[in-house]
Amino acid sequence: MTFDRTTRERKTRDVLVVLLAINSGATDAIGFLAFGGAFTSVMTGNMVLLGLSATKPDATLARLVAVAITCYIGGCVFGARIAGTAEAASPVWPPSVTNGLRVEAALILTYAIGWWASDGHPGASAQMALLGVNAVALGVQSSTVQRFGVSGLSTTYLTGTLTTVIVRLTSGRSVREVAHSVSILFGLIGGAALGTLVEVNVPMLTPFVQIGSLGIVLIVAALTWPRAIVEHDAYDAEPDQAASSTTY
Repeated sequence: MTFDRTTRERKTRDVLVVLLAINSGATDAIGFLAFGGAFTSVMTGNMVLLGLSATKPDATLARLVAVAITCYIGGCVFGARIAGTAEAASPVWPPSVTNGLRVEAALILTYAIGWWASDGHPGASAQMALLGVNAVALGVQSSTVQRFGVSGLSTTYLTGTLTTVIVRLTSGRSVREVAHSVSILFGLIGGAALGTLVEVNVPMLTPFVQIGSLGIVLIVAALTWPRAIVEHDAYDAEPDQAASSTTY
C-alpha cells in the first residue's frame, strides 16, 4: 500500500469521524428536548444535573439522569468488547470499528421504532426507555472510536478537544494543525442544531438525522474498506499509531 493511499484513507476516516460527531450532537439534543432534560453522551453535564436534582423534591430528573449514566457506561463496556483496543499495526479503519458502529445502528433503529410507535411524542415511561437506548448507542460509539488509537480523538466528550485546540493555538500552532478538531466541534454543534430543528418542527422525521449520519458512515466505510480482515503488513508506510501526535 502506498503512502498516498494511506493518507487518503486517513482523510476519509477524518470526515467520517465528523459525521459521527454530528450524530452525537443530534442525539444529545434530541435526548435533552424529548426525553426529560438528560443528555445521552455528555456525562459531565449529567453528573452536574444529578447533583442539582438531589436538592429537588421531584426525583424524575434524577431517575432520568441515572438511567442515562448507567446505560452510557453499559454501552462503553459493550463497545469496548466489540471493537477491542488500539494496536500499533492496525489499519486506518479496523474492521471491529465497523462492527461496533453496526451495533450502534441497530440500537438507533430500535429507538426509531419506539419513537414512531409513540407518534414522536413519547410518554414518561417511553422517554426513559428511549433515553436509555440512545445512551447505550452513544456509549458504544464512544468506545468504538477509541479503537482508532488516535490520541485525543473523540466524537462525544469534547471539552478536552476544545481545551486542546485553545492550548495549541495559544502555543503558536497553526490553524491547520487543529483543523480536524475544529471540524469535529462544529460537527457536534451542527448536529445539535439539526436535531433540534427537526425535533421541534417535524418530530416524526427526528430519527432520520441519526440514521442518516450513521448510515453514511457505514456505507462509506464498507466501500472504502470492503474486506473485514486486518492486513498488518500492508500498512507499513506509516503506522496509524503515529497519528497520535495529531491534535484532536
